[in-house]
Amino acid sequence: MTMKSVAAIATVGATALVLPLGASAQSANVITLTQTPCQFLETEGTDHGYKSTSKADCEQINAKSGDERVAKSKVITLQPGDYTFRVTNKNVPYNLGFWLRGQGAIGRATLPSVSGGGLSTGTSKDYEISLKPGKYYFSCPLNSTPDYQIEVEG
Repeated sequence: MTMKSVAAIATVGATALVLPLGASAQSANVITLTQTPCQFLETEGTDHGYKSTSKADCEQINAKSGDERVAKSKVITLQPGDYTFRVTNKNVPYNLGFWLRGQGAIGRATLPSVSGGGLSTGTSKDYEISLKPGKYYFSCPLNSTPDYQIEVEG
């Protein structure tokens, strides 16, 4: 693979995902994220096996362990450009969503964001966004996940 064939490189921890250049300027790179109760699997690297029947369950779980888990989680590193975040509700027994936004007050005001809900158990949904350089968070307010980090460099 030559450098001309690479549109973006997504780094998750020590693993680099090389995303091929699309057929047109309109195509987006797909980042796959999987939700289980109270967490996203790709950034944490393991399924903790949490059980949840409501958002309140995850609020309690993440109040105890969320900060520690985020400190150990992988930061997703991307290049600026168009992305589709394909989010799957693997086994959470209630509807979920996704929210990607800039970090801090200035980031929230100046960086692009995308959000939505309606993600029932066993389904996936695409969230499209054009990312600019900066630091972002992503989470699911309905699953009450921690805020995971994305850094867009370039």
